Amino acid sequence: MDKADFRFSTPLRVRWSEADPQGIVFNGHYLNFADVGVTEYYRALRAAAGVKPGEGLDGSEFFAARTLLDYKAPALFDDLLDIHLRVSRFGNSSMSFLVGIYREDSLLVSGEIVYVHADQQTRRPTPIPEAFKAAVRAFEHCLPAESGAAIQG
Repeated sequence: MDKADFRFSTPLRVRWSEADPQGIVFNGHYLNFADVGVTEYYRALRAAAGVKPGEGLDGSEFFAARTLLDYKAPALFDDLLDIHLRVSRFGNSSMSFLVGIYREDSLLVSGEIVYVHADQQTRRPTPIPEAFKAAVRAFEHCLPAESGAAIQG
């Protein structure tokens, strides 16, 4: 996983409550770190594309369907981490984020989060709006792969 493949990153400082008595980050917190990254990615995407929160989604939302994290080295209390994310794939109703959590140039955790675009009321998958895909394509410098298959959750 190459940092140069990510246009977006956000810093995050490890807090005391996220570490065990030895000062090592508990593994479950890395998913929270990735989630902070996703939130900040959307904020940066909105700023770059001029899209307001919820605009163009028309009663739909993205729901997490699958997560995978590979632990390579531990983060420690008070480390300054960089959470890198990029949309790596679009399906018809799903998309995948690649995640890289770094301390300086050391990759600590890599992973993938798959989201399904769905109606907020029924939670049934719906196609991702083309305007959203276009905004992501314009934002990223590594274009997402595209396929028509949805992730079933």
